[in-house]
Amino acid sequence: MKDADAAWEALNAQIEHCQRCPRLVQWRGEVARVRRRAYRDWDYWGRPVPGFGDRQARVLVVGLAPGAHGANRTGRMFTGDASGDFLYAALHRAGFANQPTATHRGDGLALRDMYITAVVRCVPPKNRPTAAEVRACLPYLATEVRLLQPTLRVAVALGRIAWDGLLRVYREHLGYTQLPRLPFGHAVVYPSPGPGLPAFVASYHPSRQNTQTGRLTPAMFDAVWQAVRQMLGDQPARASQQEAEAGRGPLSNPG
Repeated sequence: MKDADAAWEALNAQIEHCQRCPRLVQWRGEVARVRRRAYRDWDYWGRPVPGFGDRQARVLVVGLAPGAHGANRTGRMFTGDASGDFLYAALHRAGFANQPTATHRGDGLALRDMYITAVVRCVPPKNRPTAAEVRACLPYLATEVRLLQPTLRVAVALGRIAWDGLLRVYREHLGYTQLPRLPFGHAVVYPSPGPGLPAFVASYHPSRQNTQTGRLTPAMFDAVWQAVRQMLGDQPARASQQEAEAGRGPLSNPG
């Protein structure tokens, strides 16, 4: 356990100090310096954002990148913006989060049986990382998958870029070169394609562009997490180490 914790801490330190992509280094710093008017008094994180959650999770969730005034401000994935509001409310309904809101690091949020990360760790201009920037960041995701491998059963990608990046990690970084083509689509579920592989689940990204236009509704999003629950056998999971450290007991099974 201590060795695994040390590996996680070393990875997160490497992520937080990453300087691989000059364009993203410049942009994340500019956003943190200028700030949004509503957050003028906020000390922005302004660095690459590591993953967050249960390090013995059965479920991995992969997003695109930190939001400019969300995770780039708070330092935690999907925290402090509309996408996170939509995501964590759904995860709370499904029993993966102990509360429906995520406002800042240290707000008491804990995940059970789930680890959340992204294919790109720095906020990209217009939420559009280049192919080279995605490629430079994927080794971090590959390391997270390796660390989760003993317990991982389901991998969920939020959005097409996250889907492509996740599958690329398995094919190019983890050696699963024969992984078949898995087309993207909302709420598409692929049972484990082979030994050592999790089930793969795709979903539209909970961005404002999707949620405010009705392309992704709460009911549609809930269906994704219900499918994940079914693949896990809907078994009540142990309290995560993260919850224990927060002094919280096991969550109730949503049934």
